[in-house]
Amino acid sequence: MKAVHAFAKEKGIECDSWEGDTVDIIYDQAQWNRAEKAILEIRRILGEHDPAAQYTFYNAEETAQKFLAEGAIGAVLYAAGSISAYKLVTGMLKLAIQKGLNLQTNTPVLKLQRPQDCKSEWIVETPRGLIRAKKVIMATNGYTAYLYPPLQGIIVPLRGTVTAQRLGSKMPKDGLKTTYSFIYRNGYEYMIFRPPGSNFAGDLVIGGCATKATEEGLYEWGTVDDTSMNAEIGQFVRESAQQYFGSHWGDDHPQGRVRRQWTGIMGYSSQGFPLVGEIPNEENLWVAASFQGQGMVLCLHTARALVNMMYDEDSGALDLWFPRAFRMSSDRFKHKFRGRLHETAPQDLELQSQF
Repeated sequence: MKAVHAFAKEKGIECDSWEGDTVDIIYDQAQWNRAEKAILEIRRILGEHDPAAQYTFYNAEETAQKFLAEGAIGAVLYAAGSISAYKLVTGMLKLAIQKGLNLQTNTPVLKLQRPQDCKSEWIVETPRGLIRAKKVIMATNGYTAYLYPPLQGIIVPLRGTVTAQRLGSKMPKDGLKTTYSFIYRNGYEYMIFRPPGSNFAGDLVIGGCATKATEEGLYEWGTVDDTSMNAEIGQFVRESAQQYFGSHWGDDHPQGRVRRQWTGIMGYSSQGFPLVGEIPNEENLWVAASFQGQGMVLCLHTARALVNMMYDEDSGALDLWFPRAFRMSSDRFKHKFRGRLHETAPQDLELQSQF
């Protein structure tokens, strides 16, 4: 996370970078117990004084007073941040183009295949013609199985629903000071605020609510259409912020609560980890996908690790900082979805001893 902000600052990319704290508001006792256990494990592995092991617990009364969230069991505060992914990526593309990148916009890849005369290269088919490549990287997240069908069921798309909302009349006039997650028995909502100096500063951006829909949002899994929206989930998301802040919300803004609403496609694996590395038995076909909705945190160092793998840099050195559980392997093909993966808490609280 800190590396992403540092990279943006170093390269002079204006992307609404904000560093601060986030808070998990927890409404379910089992989720509270799980959070306590996970944080103890993080501290056991990293040591209590490691910056990544710094968490602060709040009881129900403190949570209601400090974070304006009533009815919770408690809250957990820890370091986080927010960034405009669009501005960051377009800024990075500009830098890459300056270094010689050939960027073909509006050119979707339709198919990957091997040329008949060389089994170590690939033919990339597009509507504008064919590209012959020595190496291919699929950084296509929830869409990856379309290009490489053996990953069907290994990487599964999930459509997420998000809104940008104006603050209610009783909310703090100077805006919220932390980002939020609202965690309950079988799901959670996530929320950031637009930072000072950005367009629509102070607005809330909140998403989630899939598990509140019929059959816990089952049919959002496997969906790749981000031009439409599940009406039931859309309604839940539009009402969510006001419900969580309750009496602290007040009246809606005179121009309306919701500024904009949209959907996007994420990629998930049944194990809950990204898939990074060369596809087994497919020379020079690489993948970096399935980021479980945590791409803005994971993608930068994942790209660094992938390049290390591609150029045969010291695998032992890579193991010191890149989780082996993220690596692509033949074993990953054995773990297909066999029902809905329960997204029950942000990944920060689900770290395991996978190193």
